[in-house]
Amino acid sequence: MTGTGFWWILLASGLYGLVHSFLASNGFKRRVCERLGQSIYRRFYRLFFSIMAGVMLLPILLLAALLPDREIYTIPTPWVYLTLAIQAAAAAGVIFAVMHTGAMRFLGVYQLFARQDPQPEKLVVGGLYRRVRHPIYTFSLVFLWLTPLMSWNILALNLAFSAYMLIGSVFEEDKLVEQFGKAYEDYRRQTPRIIPRLKSKDK
Repeated sequence: MTGTGFWWILLASGLYGLVHSFLASNGFKRRVCERLGQSIYRRFYRLFFSIMAGVMLLPILLLAALLPDREIYTIPTPWVYLTLAIQAAAAAGVIFAVMHTGAMRFLGVYQLFARQDPQPEKLVVGGLYRRVRHPIYTFSLVFLWLTPLMSWNILALNLAFSAYMLIGSVFEEDKLVEQFGKAYEDYRRQTPRIIPRLKSKDK
């Protein structure tokens, strides 16, 4: 840990999490909506949020790449092929989960080019979301922790991103309850948060 960028990366990631969560909060969104109007907010805010999230992430990735680092372990052959295969499946799972909620809507592109005023989001409870409430986080965690090479800088990134997803999912659900009310509360009672249920729950 000494002589690496471990603590700097954790600090930068913590600041990223605070700013990202602030921009995603319902309170901040309401203030933006009040100032700009509902139509402009629905059309532009999601894309702005996506771009800002990507831009703010770049310095953290640069820190991990440029600061001094030391290897902790490397997964040996042939086990590395298994972990790479699982990582590929996890990456596909992330993509599928995003597409299930509407990839272009998720990024904010749909809202920007919609001919009419974009409609509010709908609660998605089918597909992967039938098994787990946050499949994007589930697959992302699998992808992060099966990296074939672990160093102190990568460990700092993994710890920071994992903490952000686990803590962020709690705050995200508070917003979803506010947005969807009893429908989300019922869904939350029936569906696990991060670790998926392999079998359907009997009703």
